[in-house]
Amino acid sequence: MHRDVTLADLAEETGISTSTLSRLEAGLRRPTLEQLLPLARAYGVTLDELVDAPPTGDPRVNLRPIPCGDGMVVLPLTRRPGGIQAYKFVLPAGRDDAEPDLRTHEGYDWAYVLNGTLRLVLGEHDLILKPGEAVEFDTRTPHWFGATSAGPVEFLSLIGKQGERAHVRAAPRPGPAE
Repeated sequence: MHRDVTLADLAEETGISTSTLSRLEAGLRRPTLEQLLPLARAYGVTLDELVDAPPTGDPRVNLRPIPCGDGMVVLPLTRRPGGIQAYKFVLPAGRDDAEPDLRTHEGYDWAYVLNGTLRLVLGEHDLILKPGEAVEFDTRTPHWFGATSAGPVEFLSLIGKQGERAHVRAAPRPGPAE
């Protein structure tokens, strides 16, 4: 793991002494579970990633829907702590005259519509997004997601801490021989 952090900074963040961290780093001491947990949190990785455990069987994410009231369901698509988190949202048909309850929070959101029509109120903008369309915005801007009266909507959302934006790769430029 490489995070450009000093042993003193890591000791303060994890509660593990710098001398213990130094011995762990040099391989002179084996870490205990009580040491691995705060280290995994500090590095934003799972325990398996921290200790480079071999892959185990089925790599599928076990989707456990989270009912959020009013028929909305959220399905977490990522399991790792920290970093960008992925979710699938399923919203029931809405009312076109629904009064949005705009929210703000730290972070950055990237949303992609799978099925249905998504209404996004973003600051002063009232947008209608159809399947295949995406949006990207700073979540400190007041925002609200909803479905239209046309029916339910399903969309994917990547949400990261402030400054963590989705990185879209562009197609490479054709070379001189192409």
